[in-house]
Amino acid sequence: MELAILFGTFVILLALGVPVAFCLGLSSLATLLYLDIPLIVAFQRMAAGIDVFALLAIPFFIFAGELMNQSGIAAKLVRLAESMLGRARGGLGQVSVLSCMMFGAVSGSAVASVSAMGSALTPIMREKGYTRDFAVNVTATGSATGLLIPPSHNMIIYSIAAGGSVSIVSLFLAGVLPGILLGLALMAATWLVAVRRGYPGGAFPGWRQLLVAFLHAAPGLLSAIIIVGGILSGVFTATESSAIAVVYTVIIATFVYRSLNWSKFATATRNAARTTAIVMLIIAAASAFGWLMAVAEVPLRMSEALLGISENPLVLFLIINLILLMLGTFMDMAPLIIITTPIFLPVATQLGMDPVQFGVVMILNLGIGLVTPPVGAVLFVGCAVGGITIEKSLRSIWPFYCAMLLVLLLVTAVPSISLALPGLFD
Repeated sequence: MELAILFGTFVILLALGVPVAFCLGLSSLATLLYLDIPLIVAFQRMAAGIDVFALLAIPFFIFAGELMNQSGIAAKLVRLAESMLGRARGGLGQVSVLSCMMFGAVSGSAVASVSAMGSALTPIMREKGYTRDFAVNVTATGSATGLLIPPSHNMIIYSIAAGGSVSIVSLFLAGVLPGILLGLALMAATWLVAVRRGYPGGAFPGWRQLLVAFLHAAPGLLSAIIIVGGILSGVFTATESSAIAVVYTVIIATFVYRSLNWSKFATATRNAARTTAIVMLIIAAASAFGWLMAVAEVPLRMSEALLGISENPLVLFLIINLILLMLGTFMDMAPLIIITTPIFLPVATQLGMDPVQFGVVMILNLGIGLVTPPVGAVLFVGCAVGGITIEKSLRSIWPFYCAMLLVLLLVTAVPSISLALPGLFD
């Protein structure tokens, strides 16, 4: 009965349009009332859920991404990508995907990526004759690469949800090749759509302009190298690297690019504080919800149910992917990672999948959900920036969905795609 109350209340509130954090919190309170457990327990679990040192990395990475956006570093990345790929068929679409990959490597946020890249590229693409739906679809799906390419704060949340047994450094490294593979697949889809629609290619600007664009963007790109290199060399931890990212961004934006003033700094601080508050509230509420699922033995029951369906690991991995894809279309990524990791990770490891690989598979699944209605936060932001409706975007987004699903299947079936780099540094 407690499960019916927990999930029933959650689904009803979600259908009524109540924010996810409140859905999780209120359904947890309703279940505690039924179980006659003091309500203070919910708040204790919420406090315990965010009282984790590793979570300090989240506000710092979010702040670094906002600073890069406000200081114009995103625009310099776009210029570099345009110099590299602008001459290809549908060149600005290719530029959008590559820009999202580079911005994701320095911000780790899909929403920030689609907002920054969409604002910078959509007007230019419209001037060059590209349709709005193409511009939005390319940017929205391309922003998902930032969820995999380090630093990704969702990797940190997964590590914590796994009980701290999965190394954040290994997760960061594991996301590199799948992130690049996803970007290449989306570029291929972009090219196919461009050829079908007859979009032209551009002219190569010349090696001199390419070098100039690279030199302008290099200080921004260097932040990702500093973060990953510092962690691997043992100079600082993954959590400390987030603070290093903020300090480095402030220094280069102020003294190298000279584009960060007090007004932009205040805007970045305000945006980062608001986003951090939302993320932490969701994590806290999801922690209480997850604790009640553990009390009701949901992970054990789900494991037994899944293992009873088939003995074929590929069949079970396909089922898990389908469940995660479906859930990802209805809920935000952070609460789903916290709620579903204790359920599916034991099953995945029992079937022989490495916890690091499963983390990449989960985040890629939920990343696809971020560009899929009815919730689809990244797609909603992309459509708002591009000035079109969700319905118009969905009519032509299917080639990009196919590319993302193909990469998901490859990452699920081929462990070396995600485990090769972590294995080099073991």
